[in-house]
Formats: sequence, structure tokens, C-alpha cells
Amino acid sequence: MKKIFFLIAAIVLIACQETATKSKEVAIPETQKQTSEFAIVIHGGAGTIKKENMTPELERQYNDKLTEAVKAGHDILKNGGDAMDAVETSIRIMEDSPLFNSGKGAVFTHDGINSLDASFMDGITLNAGAVAGITTVKNPISLARKVMTDSEHVLLSGSGGDAFAKALQDPNIEIVPNSYFYTENRYQSLQRVLKREAEKDAQNDKKVAQLELEDPFIKDSKYGTVGCVALDKNGNIAAGTSTGGMTNKKYGRIGDSPIIGSGTYANNATCGVSSTGHGEYFIRAQVAYDISAMMEYKGMTLKEATDAVIQKKLVDLGGTGGIVALDHLGNISMEFNTAGMYRATMNDKDELIVGMYKE
Repeated sequence: MKKIFFLIAAIVLIACQETATKSKEVAIPETQKQTSEFAIVIHGGAGTIKKENMTPELERQYNDKLTEAVKAGHDILKNGGDAMDAVETSIRIMEDSPLFNSGKGAVFTHDGINSLDASFMDGITLNAGAVAGITTVKNPISLARKVMTDSEHVLLSGSGGDAFAKALQDPNIEIVPNSYFYTENRYQSLQRVLKREAEKDAQNDKKVAQLELEDPFIKDSKYGTVGCVALDKNGNIAAGTSTGGMTNKKYGRIGDSPIIGSGTYANNATCGVSSTGHGEYFIRAQVAYDISAMMEYKGMTLKEATDAVIQKKLVDLGGTGGIVALDHLGNISMEFNTAGMYRATMNDKDELIVGMYKE
């Protein structure tokens, strides 16, 4: 009798194994198949970016710089290079341009200095590095990567971050005076904000509040970040974000850009994300990580997850901004709930897309 029982159990077990094997052979849905062997996506900030507010010359400048940055990273990937090198290279190009609120084009704090934040994450190991409130490093994204690779820490801030940069004595980490970051248009933006503050104190609060809504320089003082996500031929994802923060920021304010999980996240099992927008909301919502988590735990596609977080969850919280994201299958998402976002992407077919406006 026992022999018969064990025989029946063995037959049932074999049948279950065959069923499991067949279930694994079920075709993967089209949306879950590899779409690109390697790819890269970048952003240069989100906000009130409308064609009617853009001169043809300025539009050309943004188009050229976004193209230069995305192509530089794409060339690295196309030649078999590492995703982390592609991310760093693309972001450094944008940091060196006064067009963006990072590096050379960083906005001014209330005290009239330029204070920079950046973060970097490796999707293979989930290792990460970040800096906040540094004032003497030409390319903060490179320093954030060094925090990841050359220290036991994740986030260094203020004078400590600047001291770490000097101690490295690395030619790739160029030390500059804070005056290097000065640009006239960013300085004038600060003066407009300071003027509004003075008017608010001395005049009608309601009137000044309306001016803040109508003036794009004031309204967008919380926006302006650069970021990049890359997938290399080995299936590795890296992400990075760099910013000058918010115009007129006070008390050492730090936004989402140097916060892992808010401004930057990368995981080979799901996706990489770089954020841009009103940082306080991106921190509260843990936007970058939330997108990855929704893919991992709910089985969402990249598009479904980015749409749910940026167009629903973030909006319900009161936040505005956007993200660029890239999953482990090569799918790309450039999602934002503002009037525009500077963005560009390239894939393994050399297809180039550059965008600025909502349409």
C-alpha cells in the first residue's frame, strides 16, 4: 500500500514539474521583450518651457547642447563602454554649459553664492554616491561618483564635500573658485526674487503672490536640473543627477537631486531614474525609487510606473516636475507634468530624439 502511495505521489510531483516547466516557456508579452541592446536618455530640467517664450537662437542652443550631450554618452555605449562612464560624460557636458542649472549655469542662493548638489548610482551593485552644498568643484557629478567608489559613505555635504574633493588630488575633479559659476542671467534671476521678497514685506501680499505665478523666472526658481540614465551592452544601468538647486534657497536647503531614491535611482533588475522638479515633493514621494518599486512589486512596465508616479501620485501630492527613465530591457520614458522638459534620447539603432515642449 505504501509503495502505491509513493508511486502516486511521484507521478503527481513529476506532473507538477512539467506544468511549471511549460509555464516558464510561455511567451513573454511584447512589452516585456528586449527593445534595445543599449540606450541613453538625458534631461536638462523641467518647468515653464513654452515655444512662445523661446527665441529661435535659444532653441537652437538647447537643441545643440542636448544633442552633443546625448551623443557623447551614446558613443561610449555603442563602442562597448560602461553605463557609468556614459552617464558621467553626458552630465559633465551639461554641467559645463551655462544653459542649465548645474555646474557653470547654477542658480544663486539667498547669500549670493552657487551651491551644488549631485548624485550617482550603479545599478549592478546598488552602490551610490552624492554631494550636497559643495561650492568649489567644477563637475559635481564626477565628485558624486568618487564618493561612491572612493569612500565608505553615500552622501557628503558642504565644506566636507569640498575637502574630500581636494584630498582626492584627482585631475578629473577640478577645483575652481566659486566665482567660476557666475552667470549674469542667473544673478539677475536672484535679484528679481529678492525684489519680490522686499515687495512682499512692504506691500500687498496677494499682489506679489500673483506676480510670482506670472513671472517664469520666479515660478521656475525651484526647477532646473540635469540628469542621465544609461543601459550598456552588458545589461548594466547607471543614473546620475546634478543641480544648482533653487534660486534664493536659504538655510542650507537641499532638494531631491542628491537624495538617492528621490533624485536618482538605478537597479539592473528594474530601471534607472533621474528626476527634475520641485525637490521637496520628490523627496516626500521618493519618486525615483517608487517607480522602480512599482515595477518590482506590482509587475508594472516602465511606462505604467512612470505615468502612475508622475501624473497621478506626484500630482495628488501637489508636486510638479518630471523624470527620465530607462529599464533593463531598453525601454525609455520621459514623463513630466509641467509645460516642458529639456530632454533627449538615443538607442542602439542610432535613433535620436530631442524635445523641449509638452507636444
